[in-house]
Amino acid sequence: MNFLRFVYVYYNMKLTLSLIKADVGSIGGHTRPSEELLSKVKSVIESGKVGAGILDFYIGFTGDDIHILMSHKNGLAARRVHELAWKAFKAGADTAKGQGLYGAGQDLLKDSFSGNVKGMGPGVAELEFEERENEAFVIFTMDKTEPGAFNYPLYRLFCEPSANTGLILNPELSHGVEMTIMDVVENKKAVFKIPEDNFLIAAALMYPGRFVIESTSNKSGPMLSITTDRLHNIAGTYVGKDDPAAIMRLQKAFPATEEACSVFKTVHYVAGDTRGSHHMPLMPVKVMTQASSNMCIPIVSAVLFSMHNGKFTAFVDAFATPDWDYYRTKAVKKVEAIREQGFVHPATLIPDELEYNNGYKAIMKEAEDRFK
Repeated sequence: MNFLRFVYVYYNMKLTLSLIKADVGSIGGHTRPSEELLSKVKSVIESGKVGAGILDFYIGFTGDDIHILMSHKNGLAARRVHELAWKAFKAGADTAKGQGLYGAGQDLLKDSFSGNVKGMGPGVAELEFEERENEAFVIFTMDKTEPGAFNYPLYRLFCEPSANTGLILNPELSHGVEMTIMDVVENKKAVFKIPEDNFLIAAALMYPGRFVIESTSNKSGPMLSITTDRLHNIAGTYVGKDDPAAIMRLQKAFPATEEACSVFKTVHYVAGDTRGSHHMPLMPVKVMTQASSNMCIPIVSAVLFSMHNGKFTAFVDAFATPDWDYYRTKAVKKVEAIREQGFVHPATLIPDELEYNNGYKAIMKEAEDRFK
């Protein structure tokens, strides 16, 4: 590290949370990573954390995706931090190949590291802020769905008092929240103000295959960051659903823990599941849950943390209490309802959103040739 960089890191009062996730191999199809794979990823982070300036880290999985959460003072898109995550995923992919796991190295779309992992396959969500005395935050991690899966629950969280009474009770949420939305097709961004632009926000978020929430902030600082990369835009072909993840700061000027988590109990329909080509409900699951063999129901987990001087406490599983079993049952009932629709839209996605679009085009070409 050069001297100026050393001075910046040493005296920097801000902390950065970097959440980086990827699918680098899983057992028997797209289910969950092996213990050996997880152990390899953890060992690389453990051995490299001092050199990368990592203060603390947490590693988990949701379905077949591994997520690495790291705290540090290197700032956003820090080369050392991203390179360490890349090395961990590459080592994990090698372990997966050695075990014959399915999709080994699937999300690693480039051959070599080039500064940061953004645009290389792994998803990245990061927040940089001055740590509060009681810094609480949550990471949401999804599997078998796309970045737009966050649109509806987070619109309700930030824009609908009927879903979040905190919008009435907390002035810092009532006014002055800014939401950045990304057009993932044309790679453009727009910033909207809440509540003035609520209808404009709703219009954009109505079609989550294109417009997705990227972040939110208010005068107290950044509060939310979501992974927004679409893998097929990078690879040029289908390599799996994007399986988004998010970091959200909680309490005081930000959403309460219960407000942030409760918006997922609607188990709303999202794009994804088997072959990434259907609409299915998003089911809240416990931490370290494998993907379901029931049509790969899209899933979301929530891990709660407190942090002091960049160090994490033991985590809390937000969706582990008995009441969430009810919402898991609700999701399964919605699965059965939509699967009764069979292959007919809206059970399946529109042709442009089908992840196996080329296969559909080929069989439709054969069918269209019969029409005279």
